[in-house]
Amino acid sequence: MTCPHLSYRREAGDQSFEEARAYCALADQFVQPMRADVCNDRYDLHHAEHCEIFREHAEGES
Repeated sequence: MTCPHLSYRREAGDQSFEEARAYCALADQFVQPMRADVCNDRYDLHHAEHCEIFREHAEGES
């Protein structure tokens, strides 16, 4: 299951790109492709276990 906070956008704020890029709503910024791999649960990774941004947000809600 993909992280619910990940989306692919061509623009946010004053940044814009020709191709859509990974955007983390929790971090409120575009993220590197390697982080997007974690967000997309690729390579035996899982966002709830391996993404510190997701974990910090989840702990803050508890």
